[in-house]
Amino acid sequence: MDPRQRGDAADGGPPAGPRPGFFRSFAFAGQGVWYVVRTQRNMRVHLLAGAAAIVAGLVLRIGAADWACVLTAIGLVLTAETLNTVVEALTDLCTDEFHPLAKIAKDAAAGAVLIASAAALGVGLAVFLPRLLRSPG
Repeated sequence: MDPRQRGDAADGGPPAGPRPGFFRSFAFAGQGVWYVVRTQRNMRVHLLAGAAAIVAGLVLRIGAADWACVLTAIGLVLTAETLNTVVEALTDLCTDEFHPLAKIAKDAAAGAVLIASAAALGVGLAVFLPRLLRSPG
């Protein structure tokens, strides 16, 4: 979408139309999130893993500090996946041909998702594994 259509003054000039209100900016953000969920298989995989972690937290009755860690890890992974999609879209916008810098951008963005996912796995192991290994009696 052209920034002028959204009312952003990206070029420093006045917006072309009425400036969107505070709540309208949430609608634009929601459209972006929905686009990533709809078009990126890995985002759906991450959402499923996050939902599984939330269910596990409810079943195992984890404490507030553990909830903070789990939810932060989920948010980090979902944010990394969204930013990876941004990098891919902008790279594709800039070039249709192979370029080594485009490869670096896409690979580094995917690497960020991998790092975030590995950190989230570490959080999940630290939070859930001791509870799962605890004897029932």
